[in-house]
Amino acid sequence: MVFVPDLGVDAVQTCSKCHALSPDSAKVCQSCQADLREFSTTAMALKRIRANSRASAIHLAVPLNACPACRAVEGTYPKDQVPALPVEGCSEPNGCQGFYEPLLDEIYP
Repeated sequence: MVFVPDLGVDAVQTCSKCHALSPDSAKVCQSCQADLREFSTTAMALKRIRANSRASAIHLAVPLNACPACRAVEGTYPKDQVPALPVEGCSEPNGCQGFYEPLLDEIYP
């Protein structure tokens, strides 16, 4: 279980530079001012998957109890057309629970 401190907001995202938590609605880290559209942990995961030559597509996965906005974008996308996380309009009280999964063409070299 991950401890999430009370930020006065319900939903949070993590900065990959300083590991501070910011609201899902924030565009910049509240601690180091990094652009979260580029440096959130989910944005960094997406970059790594896109750079992986073995990944042919990306699946945006959400839990079964996800909010309607997240359920609407769940699916498999070409690498350059994946929606950003957190999902715009997400109403999850604990933050957007969506995550990226690579679809691999090959597993071993």
